[in-house]
Amino acid sequence: MKESEEKYLLDIVDFTKEMKKTHTVLIPTMLEFHFRLLEAALNNLGYKTELLKNDDTHVVTTGLRYVHNDTCYPALCVIGQFIEALKARNDLDKVALIITQTGGGCRATNYVPLLRKALDKANFHNIPIIVLNLGNLKESRGIDMNIKFLSKLVAAITYGDTIMYLHNKTRSYEIERGGSYAIANKWIDKLGELIRNGKGTKKKDIKKYLPLIAKDFDNLPIEMKKLPKVGIVGEIYVKYSPIGNNHLEQFLVSSGAEINVPGLFAFVLYCLQNSIYDFGYYGGKHLKVHITNFLVSFLVKREKLMIDAIKLTKFNPPQPFKEMKDYTHGIIKHGAKMGEGWLLTAEMIELIESGYPNIVLTQPFGCLPNHICGKGVMKRIKSLHNEANIVAIDYDSSASKVNQENRIKLMLAIAKENMN
Repeated sequence: MKESEEKYLLDIVDFTKEMKKTHTVLIPTMLEFHFRLLEAALNNLGYKTELLKNDDTHVVTTGLRYVHNDTCYPALCVIGQFIEALKARNDLDKVALIITQTGGGCRATNYVPLLRKALDKANFHNIPIIVLNLGNLKESRGIDMNIKFLSKLVAAITYGDTIMYLHNKTRSYEIERGGSYAIANKWIDKLGELIRNGKGTKKKDIKKYLPLIAKDFDNLPIEMKKLPKVGIVGEIYVKYSPIGNNHLEQFLVSSGAEINVPGLFAFVLYCLQNSIYDFGYYGGKHLKVHITNFLVSFLVKREKLMIDAIKLTKFNPPQPFKEMKDYTHGIIKHGAKMGEGWLLTAEMIELIESGYPNIVLTQPFGCLPNHICGKGVMKRIKSLHNEANIVAIDYDSSASKVNQENRIKLMLAIAKENMN
């Protein structure tokens, strides 16, 4: 770690227990459904929160003022959103920020020192930062990463993935415009209220509510049409965040496509699975690998509840992670685990074999893990799957939205030709 980075890590203002009563925690935009449930989980634990909604181009412009333009684009977007939100507030002595940290060998590892440096540059020296470190729970700051919180987090992912999947399965075919989102919104509000009151997160609760959610989507009046089916994969932030991908989902749906965005379960399980692979290759503490195996088993059981609920509908469920991870065989090894690593390849193959041969590969400009494990395997995937129609789109502060959308339109044109 560079000396300057050490300085900013040391200068982080910690979020104390006393601040729970006085401070509002700002949560950045990424996954709408999941983050609304995460907000409810934090509320139940005593945190006052606010989910940020500023997602226009001003966020990127603001980020460029305080972050070097060669920095990872997702970091620039998140930092820009935070600073723009702070500039609009009058209660700066009563506000804090929360940011996730996954670790690993890419620029995303530096999000926290980058944020601290940008805050200092913008004269927000005393803003506390809560660090939610998913790569090493012990390095989390300002939040207790205990079983109680983790169980709520897993419930939020389970509900969020289910609702996102079924929403995407129906939104392009709904007869009444906005009907699919209305169902999703209804359930997020209901589940959020349950989680705020300490309910709805146990296995029996999830097993109760998931079939009800699936039934609501299954009963939504839809008109099945012949539409190109498009999957979205890529770096986790630009894959999900409307800021990072210029509202890609909305653009594809408005262009007459059905979309499929792999859920958050796969990414979390991918991170845990890599720890198990590391233990096999390099050794380490047996206790850590036992805990990791337990977490994988726990998550897989929740994933099965989601898949079983979707099986009750007319829609095909996603593949279980344990099957999906083996799709990389003969293309890329599981040792390629920087950033989204081999998961990118696995998700693309899973989408193709599930009937989504048209894929938008979203990647921050200059993101080597994505260029190698995503763009770098496109030729091999196409040699194995003739129907594959993949376009890699770079997202960056200097990238042209018109150029991005034109390239996606070309992919859609080829998709319609192939479909006919």
